[in-house]
Amino acid sequence: MDFLSATSFLGAAILLTLMPGPDNLFVLAQSISNGKTAGISTAFGLCTGLVFHISAAAVGISAVIYKSALAFTFVKYAGAAYLLYLAYQSFRDKSSGFHISDQHSVSFTSLYRKGIIMNLLNPKVSLFFLAFLPQFVNDEAGNVTIQMLMYGIIFLIQALAIFIIISIFAGKVGEFLRNRPAIAKKINLIQGSLFAIIGLKMAFTQK
Repeated sequence: MDFLSATSFLGAAILLTLMPGPDNLFVLAQSISNGKTAGISTAFGLCTGLVFHISAAAVGISAVIYKSALAFTFVKYAGAAYLLYLAYQSFRDKSSGFHISDQHSVSFTSLYRKGIIMNLLNPKVSLFFLAFLPQFVNDEAGNVTIQMLMYGIIFLIQALAIFIIISIFAGKVGEFLRNRPAIAKKINLIQGSLFAIIGLKMAFTQK
């Protein structure tokens, strides 16, 4: 992996990570509703899930999932169902509102786990790496699997950095909204709507 290839990959990875998708929308929702620390906890969970997807793409497991329509469909609908369940929870709690001082009620460990689960149950992530990483691999530069893992690590680091930045800014937006009682009571609705959008998008995604 040479410097030019790594730089090109990093630029493409940043642009792709910034595009609206399930992961950054999930971080956005948690940050607005529960604060920047909640968003960062979720981001670490999502990136932990990326470790699995990157490894799966590097060793070829993603190709097996792609070839199996049943496996792809099962994982896809399991992920969509999980997100719609989170949306249901948010809509059910819509009357409670949020209190900016009530940070101790938020389980950051739980948010970390949610991030992992949400990422693992999105088969499109594995397929993305399966299609994206090989484009930057040079057969003459050494072991292909190692190259893919190195590119995956670069993607992971930049994704985590972007998710943290999103968490910080979305957390500020959440503080602004929570300080306005009329809006604060609707934050659960905002969060639930985001979860529902992500879940439906995942349910209707194609290979």
